[in-house]
Amino acid sequence: MTEHYDLHCHSTASDGALSPTALVQRAHQCGVTSLALTDHDTVAGLNEAQAAADTVGIKLIPGIELSTSWQNKCFHIVGLGINPMHPPLAEATRNLQLMRIERAEKIAAKLEKKRIFGALEAVKTAAGDGMITRSHFADFLVSQFHVSTHQDAFDRYLGSGKDAYVATAWAELELAISWISESGGVAVLAHPLRYNLTASWVKRLLTAFKEAGGAGIEVVTGRCNSDEIKLVARYATHFDLAGSVGSDFHNPANQWVELGRLAPLPENIKPIWELLN
Repeated sequence: MTEHYDLHCHSTASDGALSPTALVQRAHQCGVTSLALTDHDTVAGLNEAQAAADTVGIKLIPGIELSTSWQNKCFHIVGLGINPMHPPLAEATRNLQLMRIERAEKIAAKLEKKRIFGALEAVKTAAGDGMITRSHFADFLVSQFHVSTHQDAFDRYLGSGKDAYVATAWAELELAISWISESGGVAVLAHPLRYNLTASWVKRLLTAFKEAGGAGIEVVTGRCNSDEIKLVARYATHFDLAGSVGSDFHNPANQWVELGRLAPLPENIKPIWELLN
């Protein structure tokens, strides 16, 4: 049987629309044979996802997507094959939960100054026991007709420099990578072209990432084109990084991104799954 990987997706444990069980079931229906659940800054959905994976007969790779800081910029690092019970990583996720709650309170307060009320209660309800993210605020703003789309929510309120933006001091890149590596996982730079960096900045980032113990880079994502794949593949080759593939699936309502709907990894790139235990 041909393996079909999707190594980046989200459930209701963070800002995904599907429960871990429903997410795994959908992945199975889409032909995925190995799935990594990589919720933002939390491993809360992994036990449920593992039970669902055992039921439908696909391999679940325990993962996480950590928010990190480097050079005063935020970057997302996916950890694959982690041990979620590794004490430093477990403590980090607890601290990140508190940070996200504090950020949510500050975002809600800024929205109230714009005469937009009820955001904090709404996002807490939507997130439940999961991590509160800016996507929850975007959902709220759309539902209350303050904006028409998620992108409008970020462009008008939630994006960097906008009225409700709150800067957050995430864990340093090197520290986050150490949490992943010491737990037995491999660190992957998520969606490298989404940060709107110049080529020189990308090279500086990848140099720091590699020196800190980073092992891979997402070469194929849910919304990339062939030229972007070729570009990131060149970065992977230049920095001797393994290539990963991940849809970054959040919501079935997004017709452009689906679990497992991914271009193949270029043949000259070492697959990240060869590094997983």
